[in-house]
Amino acid sequence: MAKAPVLTPRADDFPRWYQDLIAKAELADNGPVRGSMVIRPYGYGLWERMQAEMDARIKETGTQNAYFPLLIPQSYLTREADHVEGFAPELAVVTHGGGKELEEPAVVRPTSEMIVNDYFSKWVQSYRDLPLLINQWANVVRWELRPRLFLRTSEFLWQEGHTAHATYEDARAFAARIHREVYEDFMVNVLAMDVVPGRKTVKERFAGAANTLTLEGMMGDGKALQMATSHELGQNFAKAFNTSYLSKDGRQELVWQTSWGSTTRMIGALVMMHGDDSGLRVPPRLAQIQAVVLAVKDDEAVLAKVHELGDRLRAAGIRVRVDDRTDVPFGRRAVDWELKGVPVRIEIGPRDLANGTATLVRRIPGGKEPMAIDALAAALPGILDEDQALLLRQSRERRESRTSEVSTFAEAVEAAVGGGWARIPWAALGEAGEAALAEHAVTVRCLVAEDGSVPDDGDAPGNVAIVARAY
Repeated sequence: MAKAPVLTPRADDFPRWYQDLIAKAELADNGPVRGSMVIRPYGYGLWERMQAEMDARIKETGTQNAYFPLLIPQSYLTREADHVEGFAPELAVVTHGGGKELEEPAVVRPTSEMIVNDYFSKWVQSYRDLPLLINQWANVVRWELRPRLFLRTSEFLWQEGHTAHATYEDARAFAARIHREVYEDFMVNVLAMDVVPGRKTVKERFAGAANTLTLEGMMGDGKALQMATSHELGQNFAKAFNTSYLSKDGRQELVWQTSWGSTTRMIGALVMMHGDDSGLRVPPRLAQIQAVVLAVKDDEAVLAKVHELGDRLRAAGIRVRVDDRTDVPFGRRAVDWELKGVPVRIEIGPRDLANGTATLVRRIPGGKEPMAIDALAAALPGILDEDQALLLRQSRERRESRTSEVSTFAEAVEAAVGGGWARIPWAALGEAGEAALAEHAVTVRCLVAEDGSVPDDGDAPGNVAIVARAY
């Protein structure tokens, strides 16, 4: 009788495979309130690595971390009309505290533009105070009607950056820098994700923004996922909060602003872009455990060797875990590490030890081979680099093979409904065509220039719309 698979095969039911993997790789559980989630230690370890990599890039831009309150007076949200209209359906509102009805209800932050601007208006007095570059790592709440772990939850973790600048040009350049040097660099070089940088249409951009830059990734089922966004806010919030400064010329001027964010949704993307029927495949540069050394049997010499090898690999700069849990069957442990997507597994048993070798199992390309124990510390860095590059290449090949060049609305819908992306001239689609896509659960993910770069203007000649179904 055939053995039942550990996970639902992706080809049979992609959403069920996703849920199976989240549970069996011990990434997260559903929380007690509908739409909330509990992030388990292995999942949170991925987020910590993401935080560390992103935080370093954010600080390279001169941005500093701060923290703003979770509760925002409800009246703040009425100050920028487009912003409040965009978030109104998702708000969670606190009406009682300390056993009494509050004089003014408080909104649990869906984003922090409002409260940040209240303080920016106090902190910015002169051109000498600019640019003001602030980021915070926090949680936000947006009431979600159709929750899915990591992808759409009512509460999620993120970073949100908020900046104020003296000129439009400076603000625009900074939003583009975050888009390129923080988000795109991180996703390509750490997450090994081929992403398309582009510009959102007016319909799709952030509520209250003058322009939104996005990074879109193709998941394993051909759908798109918005990975991170960077917004030019213009002076919309500055007008609402009178955030102004005394210029060098002695005039009071309104600041120009940006905001930008990325979330725990990236863990969901990691699963859906790199995962396979055996579980996760974690890019080596991201992995909190790059190599796990397993003792196959409860043998004194084997246990001594796995700990010695673990120390040697750690000294070589590899993030390593020694698995000496010989009271747990070896097969079960091997499957668990396979599910968790650890890039390299090194298995040592009595027979291996007698031969001076270990079995090297590579999760990303698959396959196993014997390797001299003494050669592992020198060989692993190169192997991990190869596997990192392979994930990125596979990601790019998937997108390229499943993206169609089309010229008509019908062709664009056919490609998207069929499980891929379409590239169609924006002039052939336009706002009317974009609105009609909604009838087929299809959206314009972003606009790109003919050469694939990010266009300076949404209506620039030659702009191409990337059309897909999306999470």
